[in-house]
Amino acid sequence: MKQLAENEAVKIVRDNIYYVLAAIASVPIWLAIDAFANAVGTNNDEAVAAAATGCLIICIFLGRHFGQLWALKHTTISNEVLTTLSVITFGSIVFLFVHAEYLHDDYGPLNLLLYWVPFLLSGLTLGMLIKLARSVTQNQLKEARAAAEHNKSELHLLQSQLSPHFLFNTLNNLYGLSLTQHERIPPLLLKLSDLLRYSVYEANEVFVPLKDELIYIHNYIEFEKIRIGDRLILTTNFEEITSPDLKIAPMLLIVFIENAFKHSKNTADEKIYISIELKTWENLILFSIKNSHDKREKEISVVEKHSGFGLASVNKRLELLYPNEHELTIKNEETVYQVVLRLKNK
Repeated sequence: MKQLAENEAVKIVRDNIYYVLAAIASVPIWLAIDAFANAVGTNNDEAVAAAATGCLIICIFLGRHFGQLWALKHTTISNEVLTTLSVITFGSIVFLFVHAEYLHDDYGPLNLLLYWVPFLLSGLTLGMLIKLARSVTQNQLKEARAAAEHNKSELHLLQSQLSPHFLFNTLNNLYGLSLTQHERIPPLLLKLSDLLRYSVYEANEVFVPLKDELIYIHNYIEFEKIRIGDRLILTTNFEEITSPDLKIAPMLLIVFIENAFKHSKNTADEKIYISIELKTWENLILFSIKNSHDKREKEISVVEKHSGFGLASVNKRLELLYPNEHELTIKNEETVYQVVLRLKNK
């Protein structure tokens, strides 16, 4: 029962928050106006201060209403409008103090006019300024949320495309082997099962532990070693990662590794040379991969036609997940293709 009463009280305050704030603000406003009235020698200063406080609060609420009408009529609120309202509000308040220094007893009605007009004007413009500034902030927040939702949807789409892309390339490779070296197919299918289990079930998070990603990378490398055989000359230097707090976007590095194995075949050399390194330094993940290839020779195949998908998706994911937190360098020379990637630890 007590909790229900507290919730009801909170609801009442929330529904009438502007009136509560006005009541709270009226106290310092009254004190300031009363001090001003005393300074200029106004009779019945307390009554005048109370009346002025009420008028100012009413003007602020009227200004908020006018600001709301303005916001409904105009889809965008320019900085010039906000600046103009700020200048009018500040100028009206300054004028009140300047005018108080030059009061003349012979101009009683004029003095009242020159006091009340800027005073009420400052309340109206202040109310409009508060409402319009709040509308601008709310619009910016809505745009930011819409952009975040769009990026999130785009990111999920990219991640959902990674597994089919990997499977597409792998099945093409298995098909080629099945024609010439069918005895290698059974162990490759077992490795492929482990790889797909991770990419489908364990890589759905935005960021995953780097140590889990490295296990996946090691499985993929073993898969390629079985597939390529003695032709592969592989050098790896992986830092041992044990902490689950060190995280990375899933299926990010594997695209570069897959491309290295795929494109290193495009060389007249008898051997395929691939070198992979991964280490951490302070709050950075440093990744480098280098493979042999020949820019003059290209396989015209279904796989080659779609080879750009992986790198294009990686670049887009880097922009979404690591804005201003990554550095990607790609060197495509005559016989060597190298990728260097620096990422901020998540």
